[in-house]
Order: sequence, then structure tokens, then C-alpha cells
Amino acid sequence: MSKLRAHLLGVLVLLTGLLTTTGAQPASALPDDLWFDPAAAETLTVQNGRFTDGLGREVVLRGYNVSGETKLKENNGLPFASVADAKKSATALRALGGGNSVRFLLSWAYAEPVRGQVDAAYLAAATGQIRAFLDAGIRVYPDFHQDLYSRWLFDSDSWYTGDGAPKWAVDLGDYPDEYCGICPFWGQNITSNAAVTQATYDFWHNEYGLQEAFLDTAQKTMAYVKQNLTATQFAGVVGFDPWNEPHPGTLDSGQTSRAWEKDVLWPFYVKFRARMDAAGWQAKPAFVEPNLFWNANIDFQKQEGGLLDATLGSRYVFNTHFYDQKAISGVFMWGKAEDGQYVGDFGTVRDRATATGTTAIISEFGHPLAGSVSDKAPTVYKAMYQALDSRVKGANWWANPASSGPVLSGSQWQWDIYNGRHHELMNDNPNEVQTEGDAWNDEDLSAVRLDDSGEAVLRQDARMLDRVYPSATAGRSLAFTYEDRSRDGSTTLTWNPVPSSLPNVAQLVGSGQYALQVWRSDGSAEPTELHLPASFPNASTTVVSDLGTVFGPPAYTRTTPIAAAAEPGGTGSRRLLLTAADSGVLHYALVANGATAPSAAVLSAARSELSSWMAAEFN
Repeated sequence: MSKLRAHLLGVLVLLTGLLTTTGAQPASALPDDLWFDPAAAETLTVQNGRFTDGLGREVVLRGYNVSGETKLKENNGLPFASVADAKKSATALRALGGGNSVRFLLSWAYAEPVRGQVDAAYLAAATGQIRAFLDAGIRVYPDFHQDLYSRWLFDSDSWYTGDGAPKWAVDLGDYPDEYCGICPFWGQNITSNAAVTQATYDFWHNEYGLQEAFLDTAQKTMAYVKQNLTATQFAGVVGFDPWNEPHPGTLDSGQTSRAWEKDVLWPFYVKFRARMDAAGWQAKPAFVEPNLFWNANIDFQKQEGGLLDATLGSRYVFNTHFYDQKAISGVFMWGKAEDGQYVGDFGTVRDRATATGTTAIISEFGHPLAGSVSDKAPTVYKAMYQALDSRVKGANWWANPASSGPVLSGSQWQWDIYNGRHHELMNDNPNEVQTEGDAWNDEDLSAVRLDDSGEAVLRQDARMLDRVYPSATAGRSLAFTYEDRSRDGSTTLTWNPVPSSLPNVAQLVGSGQYALQVWRSDGSAEPTELHLPASFPNASTTVVSDLGTVFGPPAYTRTTPIAAAAEPGGTGSRRLLLTAADSGVLHYALVANGATAPSAAVLSAARSELSSWMAAEFN
């Protein structure tokens, strides 16, 4: 939707607002919708290098992968045992984890267990579970997931397993007996296990018609999902991730990894894009991933790539993963992550998206929560979220906010409510029952689990997971930072303290959490939205902005410039709404939870300090 159409729509809704708010709610509305929400919930698109909603606002997607359970057989390739569990998970993800989106894993093996025959029961179950997230106000982008190509490549007594391709696809190839050699990490199978490398090579070169079979199933899956969701629900489906962590398996003689991306991977994405169009997904982008190792942070693993020879444009999203392999190794990084650890890595992602003419999402990031390197997790996650928020480290942010760059979208790996409660027969071996962690190749990365009463509880610091972030900006976001004050054991991690040159702002923030958003307005009537974590209840939330100062934001009305409201979906999650209907004007908003009933004098002084700071930094 153009900015002009968006503005006209906002004016129209303002003129007819009384009918909208005092009459019956439209049947398509989500619980807690406000006047602008239905229009904003139209299909998300890519414009000018940003995700944009139906009103043209910049959107940031934050959430989780749902979930690694899809990689297991115990629930037949589905993230959940039932729709009821999916609803429980969605509510918890929104209320506890602060997410507004999920990468929803699907399995080719279970979608097409017999060649040429799509399993309608599997698609119906998966669509029902997707619907549970959409109805909770959570946007969804499905992903046909694979790791190590297929579980059916592995012997019943293997140390490892895989997921992805169906058994019939493996049976077509005369693959060697799987063997990884000395491989302490499952990912080494990607390059060291001949069964995996040969099967992967066959897929990319369409041996036995494998790639075409997959594309047929993907098209049928997408058509089924579209046909079995309402128009409003389908609008909440953001796009599709065609293939998880692509890797060539083996390269042809003389071929480079860059040439493989150009000549093999990109043509596959063009074919997948055509299948999306044929299935009725024309308005939704393909979330395409480069070669898995393009941004590896260990030199001997890194391979040239990043879709260097492709122009993606608005019909594609630059979609990548990032794990700190140095930290995970336990060898190449002895200490813990520090302030600014990943701003360079994530800055490279921003740069690649810009160069390819689109926006970016880091659809997987994380670190083990159990095992010998789990002590690094609190700092690694904090540094990764910090780098999603800004390309400037905390110690430098106040002195250089204009270099922040766009706020990145991201989906943490992962959100698995069955963590530690699995019953997975690894490679169908009854003597290898996996119950602990994620029940897959000794991984344990889920941010959530169920307690003994069946309630979802976080396994990580809520201060770090449930964050303030600009979920929708009416205009252009120029800078953002969030100091979460998350913990590493008993130590509070403060990487972005308020500088002493802003004493009243520092007094207002105190030892609490704070966020600061700077944006330029575009004349829109609808507000800028920031997610409010549970740690920001009205009774302790202070907002200092050029729009005004508020302690305990009031309920939203069209004439209230700073207000709070529920987020759509009826899960109890909340948002801050900042309305600035002017155009081309710089605005800022500091959101803090550290003060108790600050005086009018302190609020006024903090506002003066921030106004002067912004004038100096964004002149």
C-alpha cells in the first residue's frame, strides 16, 4: 500500500471512528484490536528495504522458531501434539517471550511420505497449529526444515540423526553407510559424512527428480494453507522459507561456493518463487537463505557467499542464521561475550540486505543452555539481541546513535514446550530413547518448558527475552537501543549506561531497564508501537518524549499522544502507542521502568536533556 493510500485510509478511519469503536467488532477482528489494527494487519510487504504493514509502517519481527519438535518423529513431524498445545504455546510466547512472529517448521518427510502423494491429514494438522498462532496475533512464516538431509540416512545405532527428506527419497540413492569420523558436533556431518554430502548433492542437481518432487509438495502445501485459512488469517502469514541452511554437499570440479550459490541455489529459489505465485502467495516474499557457511565466524569454516550475485528486491527477504561457533566450540573463545561482540557480524547482514535491495531477518540464532559452554549463554544472547537492535555497541551508542542502522528482525532458536519431556526413539531405536533437552543430537536451546503443573515457564532470563522493541514505526526509524539489565548468574549486565552528561535521564532510569527510540514521522495518523514487556507495568513505566512526559501511560485514544494498550490476540501482552501525525519531524521516546512517581521537575529536566542531545546528534 502506498503512503498516500495509507494516509487517506487513516483519515477515513478517523472520520468514521465512532462507528468503528462503538459498534460491534468486525467478525475478522482479533481481541483487543484498535481502529488501525485491521488495516495494519494486511499482508506484510517489503518496501524501501523494510518490512511494512498495511498502513506502510516499518515493522520489526521478533520471536522464535516453533519448533525443533518438528525434527522428531514422536509427534509425526509437527511442532505440537495437539492444537490445544499450540494455543498454550502461542499464548506463552506472546505473554512471556514478547514475540510477535514465529518461524513455523514443517517437514517434507511427513508432508509427502509416499512419492507424489501429499498427506492431507498432516497438512490439516499443521494448518490448525499455524492458525493457533495467527489467532493469537502472531505473524507466521513457515519453513521446510532439514538438517543433515534426512533421518533415514542414519543407522539405528548412530550417534546422530537428521530430518527433512522422506524415506523414499533416500531409498532412491545408493548412498554409502553413514560415518562422520571424529565429529564431536553434529554439524560436522554436513561436510564430513559422505551419505549426507552425496544425498544433498543429488537434491540440488535434481537426481531422480528429487527437487521437482519437493517443489510440487511445497506448492501443494502452500495452496492448502491458503485455502484453509480465512483471508484475515492468511494475511498474517508473512512469507515462506524454502529450505533450511542450504549447503552444496559437494562442489563440482572447479566450482566455488559463490558459483554454487549463483548457478545452483539461486535458480532453485527462482523456481520456488514461481511455485509460491502459483499457490496464491504472490504478495508474500520468499525468505531465502545463502550458503550456510557464508558468515561462519571460524575462518576455516567460512565459505564465500551471501547471494553476492543476486538482486533480491521486494519479492525476497535476505534470510540468514548466526551462531557463534567460536563460543560453542569451547576452544576458540574461552571467555564470555562482551558489549558489541556481534555488531560487526550483524552489520554485515544489514549490508548484504541493502546491497540486494531488500530487508533482512536472522531466522535462527542461539546458544546451548546445557553442557560445557552453557555458562556463556547469558552474555552471548544479550550480545546477539543488542546487535539486532543496533549496529553500535552500548558503550558508544549515546555518542553515535545515528549510526544505529535499521533494527533487525530475528527468530531465536527455539520455543519448544516439550523441552526435557520428550520420548523420541532416536533413529527408531527403542534402546535409544531421548527425553532430555531438545531430544535431537544432544541439543538444548529451548527458551521455554512446561513445569510440573503443565504451565509454560521460561528457562532464560525474562529481562533478556521479553524486550522493548519497535514493532511498528509510523515513519522511518533512525536509532534504537534497549538496556535489558539481564543477569549472568548474580551479575547484572549493563552495557549501555546513561552517560553522566544526562544526569536527570540517568536519575529517571536508575537501575531499571530502558529503551530509546528515535524516528522521523511521515504524516500517518496511526501510532508508532513499541512492545512493552511484563517488566513494564503501567504502575512503573515512565515515558519521556518530545510528544510529552507520562508516568503510568493512560489508555489509548486518538487524541492521546502517549498511551498504552493491549496487543492484538487477547494474550495479555501490551504495547506503547506514540502518535505523531506530522510529517518529516524528528521524534524520540525514552521508556523506562526504574523510577517511582518521578517529580514533574525531573521529567521536565530529562526532557530538556534528551531534546538537546537529539538536536546535537541528529542535526
